[in-house]
Amino acid sequence: MLEDLREDGRRSLLRTETLLVLALSLGASAVSSLISFIGSLTRPGGLKDQAATLNGSYAPGRPWLDLAWQLFGIATALVPVLLVAHLLTREGAGGLRALGFDRTRPGWDLARGALVAAGIGSAGLAFYLGARASGFNLTVVPEALPEVWWKFPVLLLSAVQNSVVEEVIVLAYLLRRLDQLGWSPMSALLASSLLRGSYHLYQGIGGFIGNAVMGAVFVLLYRRWGRVGPLVAAHALLDIVAFGGYALLAGKVDWLPTA
Repeated sequence: MLEDLREDGRRSLLRTETLLVLALSLGASAVSSLISFIGSLTRPGGLKDQAATLNGSYAPGRPWLDLAWQLFGIATALVPVLLVAHLLTREGAGGLRALGFDRTRPGWDLARGALVAAGIGSAGLAFYLGARASGFNLTVVPEALPEVWWKFPVLLLSAVQNSVVEEVIVLAYLLRRLDQLGWSPMSALLASSLLRGSYHLYQGIGGFIGNAVMGAVFVLLYRRWGRVGPLVAAHALLDIVAFGGYALLAGKVDWLPTA
């Protein structure tokens, strides 16, 4: 009886901890994305005639202030990852190493990540173009930064930050906690993938579906490999190509939609 009470208390703490971590990070982003999507649906005109900008200017015409805001945003977005590392260390799991996010196998992680990015990137681009043409997606503008010297370094940092936050929290950490709470593997897969899709809903229905499918694939690969490192690398490469490619090609090729 006493052991059951202790187990119930432990699960209650884990459940509360997980909800708080999500509320400070991607769970809050999911709510914000839903509100944004409702706003887009109720605005005159179709979804494809509206734009979702991923990396925009915070201080137009003031490049140094803009840079300060960009770096501030990137740094503060990583705080929930540090919180997860702290919680895992207190648990005695060894911090982020427990999730396979370390420097023990950099070549292996990068090689696997590059293969995953190559497969998902081509399919994802085709799906986005089809969803937008069908009116289910906003026009996604990966970057709208001014032409200044720090543009590409900031885009690189933004891509890495996105990948670390999403894969550490919504993939590795969330699955670990759901496993500890007794969720079945399929239920945990659905929770992780649907959460990933929900905080991309601001892009439209296509953004939700595409990212939810990507999330399911990432869950299966994480279960197979036991390391989140390759998936952080894959996500970073996807975003680097998307941000940098748009910056270089927007307005120069006919097939790439622009706002």
